[in-house]
Parts: sequence; C-alpha cells; structure tokens
Amino acid sequence: MKQISCLGWENCIQLSNSQIELVVTADVGPRIIHFGFVGDENVFGTFPEQHGQTGGGEWHSYGGHRFWLAPEQHPRSYYPDNNPVTVEDYGSFVRFIAPIETTTRMQKTLDVALDPEAAQVTVTHTVQNLNPWPIELAPWALSVMAAGGTAVLPLPPRAGHEGNLLPTTSLNLWAYTQMGDPRWTWGTQYVLLRQDPTATTPQKLGVNNVAGWLGYVKDGRFLLIKHPPHNPQATYPDRSSSAELYTDAQILELETAAPLTLLAPDATTSHTETWHLFNNVPTPQNDADVVAHILPLVG
Repeated sequence: MKQISCLGWENCIQLSNSQIELVVTADVGPRIIHFGFVGDENVFGTFPEQHGQTGGGEWHSYGGHRFWLAPEQHPRSYYPDNNPVTVEDYGSFVRFIAPIETTTRMQKTLDVALDPEAAQVTVTHTVQNLNPWPIELAPWALSVMAAGGTAVLPLPPRAGHEGNLLPTTSLNLWAYTQMGDPRWTWGTQYVLLRQDPTATTPQKLGVNNVAGWLGYVKDGRFLLIKHPPHNPQATYPDRSSSAELYTDAQILELETAAPLTLLAPDATTSHTETWHLFNNVPTPQNDADVVAHILPLVG
C-alpha cells in the first residue's frame, strides 16, 4: 500500500502484490479508478474530461468502480461525491469512508482486501442509514469497463418442459433495450454483450443471477466478478435483478446488487464482490466458447 497520484488526482491509494495492482481515489468518491496486472493496462474505463476533478455540486461518474444505492432515483443516486474520503489501514484490508451525504443522510464505506499472492480482490460495500427513519434500499456495485470488450452473463440453469410449469428466469428490459441490437448474443446458457464505440443507443439488461458471477473479456484479459447468488426468497431492485449489464458508445458496466432491505436508523447493510483477473482468455462468441474458455476459470 502506498499513496500516489493517478489520473490527475494527487491523493490516491495503490494496492499491489506480485500479480495485480489497483488504485483508489482519496480526493473524491471513492472510486477504484485502476485495476489490472502489474505494469499493464487498466481493465476499467475512465472519462478523461473528468480526470483530477474535485469539488462542485455536479455528480461525475469518473469511471472505474463505484458504490451506489438501488433502486436508481434522481437525485438520490446522483449525490455528488466530489469530496475527500477517509482512509484507514487495517492490515488485511483498507477502508475508504465517504463523507456523510448531506441530502440523503447516508454514509458509504468500501473495504478493499487484496489477496497477498493471487490475482484476487474482495470489495465490501457498506452503507449506514443516518436518518431518524427507515429507508428501503439495496447496495449496488457498478464497474465501468474499458471500451471494446465483451460482457458475459450466465442465465439460470436450463431444463426441459416436463416438471417446469413455472418460470425460473427474470429477464428485465429497459424502455431503450432493443433485443435485436447486434451487440447482443442471446445464447441458451449465456448472454453476451459487446461494447461498440460506434453505437448510437444504450442497451441494458437485468437478470436473477443464480450463478453468482459475471465478467468481461477484452484483449485477452478476463475480469471475473463473483457476488452472492440470487436468493429466490429475497426481493431485489429492478424487478428482481441481482445482476445487470449496461453499455453505450463509451463504456460497458458490470453491475451487481444485494436484496432490498428496510434499513433502520443507524443500521448498516453490506454487499460483497470478489474480483479475479485472468490473462490469455479468448473473447467468446457463443455459449460453446464460454463453456470452453471461461467456465473452467469460474470454479
């Protein structure tokens, strides 16, 4: 762990082992603004016009990985987290504490635990309700990926007609989702979504992700994000979406969410992702490619 400047922000924390490195902003956010193999390119996408910006009342994505609250609402989700965060080193993990949001009275914390040796990071997202009344919400983790790659999202297990009288899959579409868009590949077991810098419209999809993982492949690098599998007894935001994909001409987002909870005053709730980074993974074009090249890495 060391303090560095990165992408115009003077106060950032870099965590690294012999395989991977990541950088978290302390001037704003926090955002995990860089993640990749040591000395290699960033698997996350950022917005150059926002590099180094601080302060002000306008929300900025900045790129990288961020912590939001679902369901998406304006202005609650778009609180301008443009001020310095508190950094605490606990040895096995580093905690990044955002200031209390003045309008929502929520406080968000990221705990980032880098594996000492493996290409693995665990990120825990915790929110505390500092209002005098309960609030319904769900922790929501979003990773902005570098342009030009392909997302992989598993569907719930397929089966035959006999004995399956009720639906098993929630496939949630937004008003702007076009299933015929060529960026989509609709397989039997997996959905693929390709990021295209020439695209003119956004696309988004949400599913009940019982497999508990999703990922992104670009130029041989595969980011695998694991999260708690979908709990069929719980209620999730966005019509039961525990995982979502979003893309436009600039980026593609991998999104996971915890179940909705009625968070009591002063109480906290958390959502954890574990990231694994792999190299030399071919970009999948269909289900067979996912089964051959990606599924063995999921474990």
